Amino acid sequence: MDSLLIITILIVFCALAFDFINGFHDTANAIATSVSTKALKPRHAIILAATMNFVGAMTFTGVAKTITKDIVDPFTLPNGSMVILAALLAAIAWNLITWYFGIPSSSSHALIGSIAGAAIAAAGFAEIKWSGFLNILTALLVSPVLAFTVGYIVYTIIKIIFRNHNLAKTNKQFRLIQIATAALQSYSHGTNDAQKAMGIITMALMTNGYVMTDDVPFWVQLACATAMGIGTSVGGWKIIKTVGGKIMKIRPVNGVAADLTGAAIIFGATLIHLPVSTTHVISSSIMGVGSAHRVRGVQWGTAQRMIITWVITLPISATLSGLIYLVLNIFAG
Repeated sequence: MDSLLIITILIVFCALAFDFINGFHDTANAIATSVSTKALKPRHAIILAATMNFVGAMTFTGVAKTITKDIVDPFTLPNGSMVILAALLAAIAWNLITWYFGIPSSSSHALIGSIAGAAIAAAGFAEIKWSGFLNILTALLVSPVLAFTVGYIVYTIIKIIFRNHNLAKTNKQFRLIQIATAALQSYSHGTNDAQKAMGIITMALMTNGYVMTDDVPFWVQLACATAMGIGTSVGGWKIIKTVGGKIMKIRPVNGVAADLTGAAIIFGATLIHLPVSTTHVISSSIMGVGSAHRVRGVQWGTAQRMIITWVITLPISATLSGLIYLVLNIFAG
């Protein structure tokens, strides 16, 4: 077995590990609100999220193609295998660190930053395809702001429509609706997040000459969908507690508004082939809903800690991947 095939297999393994970790790291995105309002029992919520994540991941590949070709050129990337491997190791490390401390950071920011950092370490800033990279960066930065705004508007509309209804009865009805919105949220999560690992594997296959186009092979799509589904089934309880209770006290009506907002923004991004951070989008939609409900009800201290993590993830993951690339190069001789 030649060294090129060995490193390709290692990249595939690490990409699937990233998808698995992404699954349990981001489980909270889809089900935290439904668990916190008791619309779903934790076990049922996780089964629902894992199933819908898998279905979503099997539906689209546009975001994967963006990851494959819009950050760097896989055909001209110097020492491409090492760059991709370093990026995956850095993204995995950052995901595990933030999961351990229960911080809802972005797997997307970690991966995008890691690819850029390792590529810069390998060939300098000229290797980055800046138009594609800036489009991705714009989507990552604009989507949380959009989610906050839409969440505020959606909850305000719901509040006006149901202002004369009995609160207890309304909450009971919305608790049932929340089961459907949790499923929708999980589906949208799968359509966007799982594709990032698909794009990385396809990039490695192109870099090493195993495929010549950015079309995602079916086995790659199936493997990544399965890895994310299994990861989701493990659950990320530390982050679920943060998203589901430490941003604001969530009631069923709040949860429905936040779920609908998050799913709409994420799915919209999927349709235009742009990766977004599901963590950022859903947390921001909860903050938007919370602000429309009662500004003082939002735990802005938790929100501030999350925002700081969002801001530092890109540069830290880029620096980490650059260092890992240099270390891998030393050991590779």
